[in-house]
Amino acid sequence: MTGAFRFACVLCLAPLLSAQTASDRKTVREQRRASVAADNPKPKPDYADLSYGPDPHNVLDLWLPKSSAPAPLLVFIHGGGFVGGDKNAANPANIRRCLETGVAYAAINYRFRTQVPIQTVLRDCARAVQFLRWKAKEFNLDKTRVASMGGSAGAGTSLWLAFHDDLADPANPDPVLRESTRIVAAAATATQATYDILQWPDLLGDSVKRFYNEADSPKFYGLESVEQLHGPEGKKIRADVDMLGLITKGDPPVYLISTSDHDKLQNLGDVNHTSLHAKAVKKRCDEVGVKAVLRITGGAQDAGALTSGPIDFLLEYLGKR
Repeated sequence: MTGAFRFACVLCLAPLLSAQTASDRKTVREQRRASVAADNPKPKPDYADLSYGPDPHNVLDLWLPKSSAPAPLLVFIHGGGFVGGDKNAANPANIRRCLETGVAYAAINYRFRTQVPIQTVLRDCARAVQFLRWKAKEFNLDKTRVASMGGSAGAGTSLWLAFHDDLADPANPDPVLRESTRIVAAAATATQATYDILQWPDLLGDSVKRFYNEADSPKFYGLESVEQLHGPEGKKIRADVDMLGLITKGDPPVYLISTSDHDKLQNLGDVNHTSLHAKAVKKRCDEVGVKAVLRITGGAQDAGALTSGPIDFLLEYLGKR
């Protein structure tokens, strides 16, 4: 296996499986999803494949509740390791729950890291939030109440939106980019703690080094060399995508879900989905005074002692509980 392939696998957030086993599991998952979809059809969006940016991948689906008052908004960001996935992964039950409680729901697509570096992928997602705020009057949205949720890559991106300083640029000639990127809450399932992957050995242990080669890491950030990665340009980019380092007092509350099943770090999927990521986020949030609820499943104790799920959590901060 080449170093480049090892690195790509780490960032794909997929278990290291034999081709046959992976194929079998994919078939089972597809059958299960088809069955669920048949019993739980997705509502038709009010706007489908709505363009929010210049790239063909910059599209979103938007569902609007029947409400005379401006509606809060929940933005769903799909997973897929930043190399795959689609907005169609949005959960129909979550969409209906939002609509029934008077909350608008958006599911977005974004460019993959095969096209652009991670910092640009994240800004695609931020632009989707800005676009919906720019269109708030047209869509009858309350731009002061926006939340985000997602799994895997979508989880980390939701945390990035929660913790990053506002990207609004009031003087920008593009009116979309003048809007705020700040959200009121985020929910993250199987998240990563940071996209500064040089920190992962410190967070997860040296066993992580078995699954990637640092020489291939610059590609993730659109850089050419390890020297650049460790130099001023690389440090600036890595700090920009380091959710842990971005957490400051006053940031919005977050809800974290992980599973202990991945904590042995036996394969690439474990490295990306271990609950050690969420625990690191929870620890940092506690240190600076940001509310973070952590739930660990898969046989481990329920660290959050929760009585409700992520949708309930987000609806509370959207003012709909």
